Amino acid sequence: MCLTLCGREGPALWSEGACDPDDLEDVIAQLVTFCAAGMRAKAAKKVLAPIVLALGLVGCVSAPEKQAPPESLPIPEVWSESGGISESERPLWWEAFMSDELTALLKEGFAGNPDLQAMVARVEAAGANARIAGADLYPSLSAGLNGLRQKQNFIGFPIPGSTSNVLSTQATTYGLSLSTSWEIDLWGRVRAGRRAALADSEAALADLQMRKLSLAAQLSKAWVGAVAAAEQLRVAVASAESFRETAAKIEDRYEQGLRTVLELRLSVNSVATADALVEERRQQLHRALQQLELLLGRYPAGKIQVNGPLPPLRGAVAAGIPSRVVERRPDLVAAERRLAAADQRLWQSRAALFPQISLTSSTGTSTAELNDLLDTGFSVWSLAGNLAQPILQGGRLRAGVDLSKAQTREAAALYVGAVLQAFSEVEFALTSETLLKNREGHIRLAAAESEAALVLANRRYESGLEELINVLESQRRSLSDAIQVIDVQRARLLNRIDLYLALGGGEGLGLYMETLPENLWGNCEYVAKDCFADIGFGDQFHRLSGDDQAAPDGDA
Repeated sequence: MCLTLCGREGPALWSEGACDPDDLEDVIAQLVTFCAAGMRAKAAKKVLAPIVLALGLVGCVSAPEKQAPPESLPIPEVWSESGGISESERPLWWEAFMSDELTALLKEGFAGNPDLQAMVARVEAAGANARIAGADLYPSLSAGLNGLRQKQNFIGFPIPGSTSNVLSTQATTYGLSLSTSWEIDLWGRVRAGRRAALADSEAALADLQMRKLSLAAQLSKAWVGAVAAAEQLRVAVASAESFRETAAKIEDRYEQGLRTVLELRLSVNSVATADALVEERRQQLHRALQQLELLLGRYPAGKIQVNGPLPPLRGAVAAGIPSRVVERRPDLVAAERRLAAADQRLWQSRAALFPQISLTSSTGTSTAELNDLLDTGFSVWSLAGNLAQPILQGGRLRAGVDLSKAQTREAAALYVGAVLQAFSEVEFALTSETLLKNREGHIRLAAAESEAALVLANRRYESGLEELINVLESQRRSLSDAIQVIDVQRARLLNRIDLYLALGGGEGLGLYMETLPENLWGNCEYVAKDCFADIGFGDQFHRLSGDDQAAPDGDA
């Protein structure tokens, strides 16, 4: 590169005729200025283009390519349990609940949740780390200005007539310098580190997306839980009032001698039990409201208001095909990006075994007069090349390769585990969708029958045809079934939220979440194909596009 830049025709091109190729000092000074300006010159493109192409300068480093799951990992074409799931187009997933209150809470939660704000800062930090990792691809440039005044004694050189018998001199020097250095990334070590950092930043972005999705699910679940708790409190209060009315009638008839003390005690017992249940439900509601406020970033005072009843489930969920989950779920995207980052660090550790080539140069002036700093007659310069080959490091570099291999295998195993866990979550939610629907039908039938039995028991008791114990039992069953109806409604809503979460959020996630960059997967030069083989899935770790290239062999 130096021969090209400093050859007979080079200076005329990159300096646009301002440099005299016969004046070596002028060539060096103009070259430093040219490098400091980012190697920008219209005519210089002709000479720099092949150099940039040959050495792979900055601007062509992008994130590593997407890693596909191993083919031996069983990914079915359809889900085992349809659960009544349709492939029809669906609305925003929270719109299935038909609640403006929930939509408003989601907006507030995304704006005020402190954990989400911390994740945003983490993404910004990952982006900064990626820029830091790529800084070594560029030449570094530094400028300096210094001044020095010193006194020097010459011992042993007496001056006749002098009282001190010491010869001394004082001098002042000023210096202006401009230094540049650049490591030629011949083996791709720096570029691999840059790609790894880019993959880490994309993983952080996917983590943020997953945190947003998780927060949406948590807020929705907390809201459903709070509404269900409010509904159960309402049922408990109504039931306690019903028990109280029955007890009042029994007490009145007891005083008239028409009922026994046993019936009176049973009625009072039922009232006390119902009142205890009211307090329990009130405590649960307060706790649910506090949890909702905490997720919103509010002080957990339990003062937020929620409106019932629980919304019915409307429409069906388009579950799609299993393979789409791998592409859509942010946590799987993050796991895959971490695998890609580990793969690039393996490349980086192997490339560290090879020589490092660097260029350094400096130019400036050194003078005794401040006004001569810009005078080229006092110019000084230096230009040096350096090649350093690691020979003996006590096994540090090779241990670094072994460490990177182990970390890559770990990332591959975690990726496979995350994919399997994702499929398991979807299958479980799909199965539960059907079972909970059937369960709700049975419980609603039981609740209707217990309510009819209570009406009949009250009529027969008033007519003297039924014992009080049957009336109280009918009341308890009616209360229990009414609470179970609310419980199964809540369970179906929570399972539907889990299904949306397992599927990766669905179409509605895009309303409040930034989409991942189009070039998320970028371009990669190397994939550690033996990772899945090492964890028992065979040599199925393949590239999706681009040309395969072998990584530097650390043992060569």
